[in-house]
Amino acid sequence: MIPNEVNVVIKNVWPMLILFIIVLVSVRIVDIIINKKEFIFYKELSMLIFLIYMFLLFELVTTTDFESFSNNFIPFKEIMRYPYNSSLFYKNVLGNVLLFVPFGYFVNNKLKNKSIIINIFMTLVTSLSIEIIQMNIGRSFDIDDIILNLLGGIIGYIIYRIFSFIKNKLPKVLNKNWFFNILWIILMILGTLFLLNYYGLLEVL
Repeated sequence: MIPNEVNVVIKNVWPMLILFIIVLVSVRIVDIIINKKEFIFYKELSMLIFLIYMFLLFELVTTTDFESFSNNFIPFKEIMRYPYNSSLFYKNVLGNVLLFVPFGYFVNNKLKNKSIIINIFMTLVTSLSIEIIQMNIGRSFDIDDIILNLLGGIIGYIIYRIFSFIKNKLPKVLNKNWFFNILWIILMILGTLFLLNYYGLLEVL
C-alpha cells in the first residue's frame, strides 16, 4: 500500500505538482524542437519520473513528522528504539530505506555509474543536506536516517546494476530504443491502472 504520508503530501501539493509537470514537459518539448535533439520516449519518461520523485521526496521529508522529537547523533540509537514488526518500525526504519531506493537507481542510471563510491557520495550529500535543513526548520537531525537512506541508495544501485547486466545480455534485436519504449509504455499503463484501482477510480470510470 502507498504510505499515508505520501497520500497526504500528494493531496496537499497536487496543483503545484501538475504545474511543475506541465512546465517541465513544455520546456523539454521546446528544447527538443528548437535544438533538434533526439527524442527517446523511455529516457524522457524516466527523467520526468525522477524529477517528480525528487519533488515529492523533498516535500515529504520537509513537511512530515516521522516521530523523531530530538536531534540524534548516535548511530543506531533511533533504529533500535522501534520494536520489530511494529508500525513505527515499518514507517521510520523501512520507510527511510525505501525512500532512497529510487534515488540510488535513477542517479546511477543517469550517470551510467559503475562505482558504488559515487552512489554513496551522492546519497550521503543529499541525505545529509535534508537532515541539516530539517534541523533548521523546527524538525530534527537524525544520523540514523542518513544510515538508512544510504542503505536505500545502495539497494537502488544494486537494482541498477542488475538491470544493466540483464540489458547487456539481451539479444541485439531487443537491445534497441523501440523495445524499451514499448516496455516503459506497458509499465506506465500498469502503474496508471494500479493507481486508479488504489484510489477507487476504476469503478467511477
